[in-house]
Amino acid sequence: MLVDDFGRQITYLRVSLTKQCNFRCAYCMPTTPLDFTPHEDVIPLEHMLEFLKVAIDEGIEKIRLTGGEPLLRKDLVPFIAQLHAYNPKVLLVLTTNAFLLEKYAQSLKQAGLSRVNISLDSLKPKRVVQISKKDALGAVLRGIEAASQVGLKLKFNMVVLRGVNADEILDLLEFAQEKNAQIRYIEFMENTHASASLQGVSQAQILEAIMTKYQIVGVPQKELGPAQIYTLENGYQFGIIAPHKEDFCKSCNRVRVSADGTLFPCLYYQDSVNAKEAILSTERVRMQSALRQAVANKPEKNLWSGTYQISERAFYQTGG
Repeated sequence: MLVDDFGRQITYLRVSLTKQCNFRCAYCMPTTPLDFTPHEDVIPLEHMLEFLKVAIDEGIEKIRLTGGEPLLRKDLVPFIAQLHAYNPKVLLVLTTNAFLLEKYAQSLKQAGLSRVNISLDSLKPKRVVQISKKDALGAVLRGIEAASQVGLKLKFNMVVLRGVNADEILDLLEFAQEKNAQIRYIEFMENTHASASLQGVSQAQILEAIMTKYQIVGVPQKELGPAQIYTLENGYQFGIIAPHKEDFCKSCNRVRVSADGTLFPCLYYQDSVNAKEAILSTERVRMQSALRQAVANKPEKNLWSGTYQISERAFYQTGG
């Protein structure tokens, strides 16, 4: 069992498989040219698999595969199949922009993937181009349909930005309901790699927009993940991820590992554990030690709340 110094049990590991992405979203990596393909010193997936086996044996119950864009990894499907075969009880989830999802949906499902979390910031083609620098909406919608058809569960993530897509809060809510998917609105997380002009929309403002048309019943529920869950009168549930709230980190159960083998105890902080050599060695004791050190290093909370500081972390390097 992995327990940090604040009594939080760590059961969730986010695994970035690449820093490369086919989008250049304004809140993530907008200044990198679309035709730029960096050399990546990534951990071979056969070695990453051995590390994840150790993590599962230490108590990890959920693994999210992220990037960059993880579907750019050509060896992703067999990797998922091997991971699922090691322990079918572990929940395997993929975060994707869905641009390539139509092609891979069937094979991902057959490999053992349970769910896809899809970044969906707008339903307007020109606005998708504005946010991501990619004429992508058609391919994304086809990917969503393909995933639904093969039985993959769906979640949508919307980063709500003032003056950019905030007027689509209700549109995305209703689209998610139609697709039998949960939508999670994400407060913009200030970071030095994002476009400087961006301004986020708060949890209270998101709720205000929704309540212009829908009634929220009951009290919000805090799941083990980062989202606070709200229920509409028709029973539909949506989430809001609000890292600026003082108690956001209270139930954090996550650590992250990057594509180059760096373990990050917290999305916000630069603090990390270099586990690359341990993972490449595939020596169980060394990998176990690195993972336990990352858990021991987890801070009590981020600095987006209260002091409202800007993070220097590039999210595409850690997997968000």
